[in-house]
Amino acid sequence: MPQSLPQNGPELRDIHLPPAPSWWPLAPGWWAMIVLVLLAVIVAAWFLLHRHRQHKQQRLLLGELEELAARHARVGDDAALAAALHQLLRRVARSHDEAATRQRGDSWRRTLARVPVAIPVLDRLMALEQAIYRPQAKLDAPATLAAARSWLRAAASPRAWKPLAVEQGHV
Repeated sequence: MPQSLPQNGPELRDIHLPPAPSWWPLAPGWWAMIVLVLLAVIVAAWFLLHRHRQHKQQRLLLGELEELAARHARVGDDAALAAALHQLLRRVARSHDEAATRQRGDSWRRTLARVPVAIPVLDRLMALEQAIYRPQAKLDAPATLAAARSWLRAAASPRAWKPLAVEQGHV
């Protein structure tokens, strides 16, 4: 004969819950969010570093320009100022166009014009090329320095440079 059952029925154990879900390993959605956040941090860091380098280069170029202006204020030699400014412009242009060091006349003007500046600025900078070959060059130093400053500010940003125009007839 079977054992006698209690009056209320068989004695059962209490309900037990499953263990709480672990926080590790993460669900796929969390992994996707981590990857997106890391990518955003990397892109932001790259952008800030790139911008910092551009500003540093611009500060260096404008600092060099101010040194030239201070030297001209002390010495007053227009030909030396023209030669130094011309050399500075060529050095900056060379970083975007290797042929900039050999260009003269219209080809040099086209290289300067790849940076979006006003026509009077280009005219003033083109006058430097004439002034460096004259022994007693007369130069409007404040206007020339302002034109160079304007061009250098714009040229410090690589995105400001227009692409090279392909010459017709060369294949």
